[in-house]
Amino acid sequence: MTKELKASIVNEVHWENGLTYSEYRELIQRLLAINKTTGDNHSENMLSYTKLNEQRMNKWEKIAQLTDELKTTVANINEKQNWLILTEGWCGDAAQNIPVINKIAELNSNIELRLLLRDENLDIMDEYLTDGGRSIPKLIILDEEFQELAQWGPRPQPVQEKLLRMKAGELTYEEFATELHTWYAKDRTLTLQTELNLLLTRLA
Repeated sequence: MTKELKASIVNEVHWENGLTYSEYRELIQRLLAINKTTGDNHSENMLSYTKLNEQRMNKWEKIAQLTDELKTTVANINEKQNWLILTEGWCGDAAQNIPVINKIAELNSNIELRLLLRDENLDIMDEYLTDGGRSIPKLIILDEEFQELAQWGPRPQPVQEKLLRMKAGELTYEEFATELHTWYAKDRTLTLQTELNLLLTRLA
């Protein structure tokens, strides 16, 4: 199957400014040590979200298990891919998904992963809106020449549907937040893995 390439706003300068996963984790820890998070809002709420997200990322790093099907798909990637994620430390969806995306990227040396902070890269973010909103995380898969191959995000489809229910007034924010993280815990990253496996299979 011929891959469909799409010109991307992402360029080599953006890429070189990106953080590795380890650098991203270290940045968040340094900021929390001085009572800050990423972005400009360092309120108690945002700090609380970021601290919770540290726990979530630690958890998925330890317990997330990749499926054999996904491992096989990733092992068969034989051309260089640049995976770029737009994120922020306070974002709950980012904390639930990015550790697993990093595990996937680590399976194949043809994949390089970088992360950019959304609010410092609105030129990119505004090309990847979800229903008009700057929703994150957003994974953009690029080839070596920074042509876009695919994108994923900001969250697995069942979670996106819960968000739409909240926006329609069917759930309060508190109900949505509870359902959101309960769903992630029960799903154990399997829906994310299924969605990414399908996306990567289409690129083969």
